[in-house]
Amino acid sequence: MLLGSRYERSAPLNTHRAEDPFEYVGYDVDPDQNRVACHYRIGDDSFTEVFAFPEGGDWSSPIVSEATRLLYLLAGVSYYKTRAPRVIDVGSTPIRDEERSFLRTYYVSGLGEFAYRLRETQPEDFPDGLDLSDLELRGGVDAGAPLGPVDRARTRPLIPFGGGLDSIVSVAMLQGEVDDAALFIVNRIDDRYAAIEAPAALTGLPVVRAERSIDEKVLASKARGYLNGHVPVTGIISAMAVLAAALLDRDAVVMSNEWSASSATLVDARGHEVNHQFSKSFEFERSFVSLLRASGLPDYFSLLRSSTELWIADYFARHCGEYLTTFRSCNRSFAIDPARRLDHWCGVCDKCAFIDLILSPFVPATALAAVFPAVEPLQNPELLPEFERLLGLGDESKPWECVGDVTESRVALRMAADRPDRNTPFLAELVERSAPYADPEPADLLRAVGPHLIPERYARLVDLG
Repeated sequence: MLLGSRYERSAPLNTHRAEDPFEYVGYDVDPDQNRVACHYRIGDDSFTEVFAFPEGGDWSSPIVSEATRLLYLLAGVSYYKTRAPRVIDVGSTPIRDEERSFLRTYYVSGLGEFAYRLRETQPEDFPDGLDLSDLELRGGVDAGAPLGPVDRARTRPLIPFGGGLDSIVSVAMLQGEVDDAALFIVNRIDDRYAAIEAPAALTGLPVVRAERSIDEKVLASKARGYLNGHVPVTGIISAMAVLAAALLDRDAVVMSNEWSASSATLVDARGHEVNHQFSKSFEFERSFVSLLRASGLPDYFSLLRSSTELWIADYFARHCGEYLTTFRSCNRSFAIDPARRLDHWCGVCDKCAFIDLILSPFVPATALAAVFPAVEPLQNPELLPEFERLLGLGDESKPWECVGDVTESRVALRMAADRPDRNTPFLAELVERSAPYADPEPADLLRAVGPHLIPERYARLVDLG
């Protein structure tokens, strides 16, 4: 088992696609240490990622074994992308036809942003990005018949918690309505994020923790000449949460992915949708749920799937005001290097601008201004390019971030402008430029707008608008 081992290479790798296949080598379960070590390889490069589940559980359970195998399958994506070969060989891994189809889509669509943006990061090697449509999955052995679905009556959910608006709203909706809820928090070994810990403590719920130890070679991708970019990390966190729930005999993993997470960031020249949030999308959820149900694994669903960001912001403002001074979604609070990690909102990134915008119709301007240590984004004309992307006012796509649909942003803007405490020249300019767009009325976005996969025993507990 490799835990943070260091490797040296005298020269960087060729940055083009590898000819060697990406191989699934195997995984080891250490019940005494409550750890799973997943092994992968491309040519001479071997990788190991270790997952730890300190609370343990029954590792001998067939359901836990199924969950462990799925985690191994999904976690490989971080290492595949170092060279992005045309062939993935799952080796002797047990796999079913539906899982094989799911896994291929997970790689192709989940790495859509990574493949597209290679034209920006490595234009000399990938002037048109990388086309993953020729990806081939080989190998595997028959996993046998799935265990079959399980009928459940309890409500003991595990709620993945990141400290942002969405997961806070999910907690608030379920708190007091379920039998025994717990938060699920993932961190690196001996490293916790204050931006998660502060709002988590405010919930008063118990915390189930898990740890990831990513192979250090991947953390040094640039120095080693690996391809680098975005991976569908929510897919990995989802599989970790399902395994934790199976270990602890919890009935469900309750995600907080909203309606607009399914909206493409852009459509590329080939007509393919590229979505920064693919592993938060309804497409991912629906396919993943199908695999889990077939094998009797805990239920998995997003409580906010039918909700817009506007509805979530309204709910947060009405029911979660005590979190206003503790919650934080700015990505600079989650830097891997603790020395580069901010203990406050940066106030100038796309994520800060979006959160300020989506809350502005519902939270007084003075209260929102107090959230940001310097200048509130909506009070900062220097952020015009950021707001143009969020509102779809220019030629650029919306940001490569977990932000709402441009329609939601424009409706939020107009609602904010109607507040008497929001009369500023900057806001007026943005409203004037968004005037030509025929967007929905606010009431149309302050209600359920799409389908969901919430089981009946949970759906009857909450008001989805």
